[in-house]
Amino acid sequence: MMDRRNFITQSILLGGGLAVGNSKLPTDLIGNTKTMSKTAQTNKFRPKTMSGFGGVAIGNGFNVDHGDIAAHEALDQAWNSGVRYFDTSPWYGLGISERRMGLYLKDKLKDEYTISTKIGRLLVPHDNYKQKGLMWGGQMNASYTYDYSADGARKSVEDSLQRLGIGSLDIVFVHDLSPDNGDMGKDWLQYFETAKNGAFKELTKMREEGLIKGWGLGVNTIEPILKTIEVADPDIFLSACQYSLIKYEDDLKQVFPKIAEKGMSIVVGAPLCAGFLAGRPRYLYGKDIPAFAAEKLEKLERVAANHKVDLRTAALQFSAAPDVVSAVIPGASSGEQAKENAASFEAKVPKGFWDELKSEKLIIEEAPVPNA
Repeated sequence: MMDRRNFITQSILLGGGLAVGNSKLPTDLIGNTKTMSKTAQTNKFRPKTMSGFGGVAIGNGFNVDHGDIAAHEALDQAWNSGVRYFDTSPWYGLGISERRMGLYLKDKLKDEYTISTKIGRLLVPHDNYKQKGLMWGGQMNASYTYDYSADGARKSVEDSLQRLGIGSLDIVFVHDLSPDNGDMGKDWLQYFETAKNGAFKELTKMREEGLIKGWGLGVNTIEPILKTIEVADPDIFLSACQYSLIKYEDDLKQVFPKIAEKGMSIVVGAPLCAGFLAGRPRYLYGKDIPAFAAEKLEKLERVAANHKVDLRTAALQFSAAPDVVSAVIPGASSGEQAKENAASFEAKVPKGFWDELKSEKLIIEEAPVPNA
């Protein structure tokens, strides 16, 4: 019987995924989307393009069943716009996002794109699964259990490869190992201890074996990132909900200096605050909009109007500006959204817009902004 390590090794070989590094895409594949342009001297793996595609929406995020066709159209438009980094997770729709993303990517050449998924939750077959509080729409046929052990990490990667239907992964993020995880709360440190002695070491071993190219955490708070840097040897972190025009200072002042020091990088998740900065009536992953966020949005919109700037475009470019950021992954549930997101990374935002944001103290003086 083939054990998990041999299964993954064979999958990688079949997928041609043993090449390590981060070569840029040929110009004719890029379209108008920026390639990885940050030039820090490091051997840590980075995604192929700054403009990425987040898989929450195609996993029926926000309790909306977008359907297989819309998901395919969103992925296809992202690809045709030059996006070559795709992020997903078993958690997104309890397998729905991985299946939809894999169905699209399975016929693409693996060395043309970067893909990341996550470990931490193992899916368990369960017909017509229902649970209060889940943010996923449509029918789910799996429940989940947490497992941050070494064996759990291996099994999760194996399961994801099966759902995706592709031969290899590039980046694996340890998912939601964070105090804001409602399933954990104050007990998150116990889960962290398991991961430190289990998943962290196993992912490092998988990287050394050439089974993956990099690993880190995918979390919505900064404390787990800082702790992981102290106790392990990660490559890249997905920092969600922490670096946007609404909220950014904790990442900028506490996380980014540590990341730069170690030659690692950050993938920015939820750069639009889950649609809030693009006009959606929600903030991050809930319908309740904090007063501070509503007030700041109103001020940002006023400055954007002064300079005839699309605020969504400015928000994406702001999240991409720091040197330590290697990708930004807004989600999309339609082809039009995917096209608009990709185009935003190439649009010109006048210097006066950023100057006014700083003069109005909507962003601090030392916050990196794009070159006009």
